[in-house]
Amino acid sequence: MPDLPLHGLRVLELASVLAGPQVGQFLAELGADVLKLEAPAGDVTRTWRTAAEPADAPVTAYFSSANWGKRSRILDLTEAAGRQQLHELAATTDIVLTSYKPGDAEKLGADYATLAARNPRLIYGAITGYGPASPRAGYDAVLQAETGFMHLNAPGPGQLPQKMPVALLDVLTAHQLKEAVLLALYQRERTGRGARLEVSLHDSALASLANQAATVLVTGQDPQPLGSGHPSIVPYGTVYRAADGTQLLLAVGSDGQFRQLCTVLGRPAWAADARFRTNPARVAHRKALEELLAARLAEVPGEPLLAELAARAVPAGAVRTVQQALSLPAAQPMLLPPTASFPHPGLRTVAFRSSAWPVAAALLPPPAPGCPAADEPGPDAP
Repeated sequence: MPDLPLHGLRVLELASVLAGPQVGQFLAELGADVLKLEAPAGDVTRTWRTAAEPADAPVTAYFSSANWGKRSRILDLTEAAGRQQLHELAATTDIVLTSYKPGDAEKLGADYATLAARNPRLIYGAITGYGPASPRAGYDAVLQAETGFMHLNAPGPGQLPQKMPVALLDVLTAHQLKEAVLLALYQRERTGRGARLEVSLHDSALASLANQAATVLVTGQDPQPLGSGHPSIVPYGTVYRAADGTQLLLAVGSDGQFRQLCTVLGRPAWAADARFRTNPARVAHRKALEELLAARLAEVPGEPLLAELAARAVPAGAVRTVQQALSLPAAQPMLLPPTASFPHPGLRTVAFRSSAWPVAAALLPPPAPGCPAADEPGPDAP
C-alpha cells in the first residue's frame, strides 16, 4: 500500500526462528517489501508443528506467527553463486536482518562490513544470543533460565522454576531491534549513512526485568517467586475461583480501588482494618488478606461481580484461554484475514494506530519455501 509509512523500503531477512522474523513482519505490516532469504533447509520453524497440524504442511502455525507479508527465496550462502546473489540484492536494499552466531556471517559473506562496502546506506540488524563476543547460540528457554525469569515464574518459593509459555525473550528482543531500526532510519535521513545494529537476547532479557531488577539493585535482596502474585501490590495477580466456577484475577493498585472492592464484596470493614487499610499494610499481611478474599469470592458469582467491579473502575478480569481471547470482538482488529493459499487468520505484530496512515488491510500470506505467496500479487522480486 503506497500510503503506508515504509512503502518503498526494501528489506532482506536472513534471520530465522522468531526474533528476527518478527521484525521482518513488523516492517512488512508498515509497507516494506520484505524478501526472506532461506537456506536450502528452510527456516527451522517450518518443521515446528503441533500434533494437530498436517505433517506435510510447508507453513506451520509457528512459522506463520512471524512471516506474514513476505516473499521467500532459497539462497545457499555456502556457495559462491549464492553469496554473489546476496551481494547484488544488498546493494539496493535498505535493511538486512540477521540472526547468526558470531563469526558465521563473515564465513558466509553476509556480514555488515562486506555488505556495507557496496551500500553505505545499509542498515544492518544483527541478533545474537549473548552479544558479538560470545560463540553461544541463543535459545529463549535457556535465556529465561539464565536471566531470572524462570526463577520468578515458579508457583511459589521452593517450587520448580517454570518457563513462560511464549518465547517472550525473542519477542522482547524483536522490540529492541525494531526500535533500533527505526532510529537508524531517522539518523540516515540526517546523515545519509547506515549503521550496524546489535541486539542480544541476553541484554534484552535483563532490560525487561524492570521492577524485579530494581528490587535487587535498591535493596540487595533477591525477589522470590510468588506465582502470579505481585511483590509490592496486594491484591494483584492472584487467581481466585468464584461461586459459579469463574476464575478471576484482581489488580488492585490503589487504596481507593481496595475500598471499592470491599464495598462490592459486602465487607467494608476490611478497608478500615489496620492490616489492610494501605497497600504497604496489605503487602505485609498478604497471606491473611488472600485467605479472606478466596473465601469470600468463592461465595459470589463471578460474572456479575466482574461487571460491578468494572462499573466501579476496579481492575479485574476473568482468566481466558488463548482461543477465547482471540474470539472476542476487541481482538478482531488485530487479526489478518486468511487467503486462498493459507486459509487461516494471522496475528498482527503492529498494535499501534496512527492518524497519518491506515492499518494494512491484508498482507501476503506466509510463503512456502522459495516462493512468493502463490495466490497474492506481490511486488516484483528484486
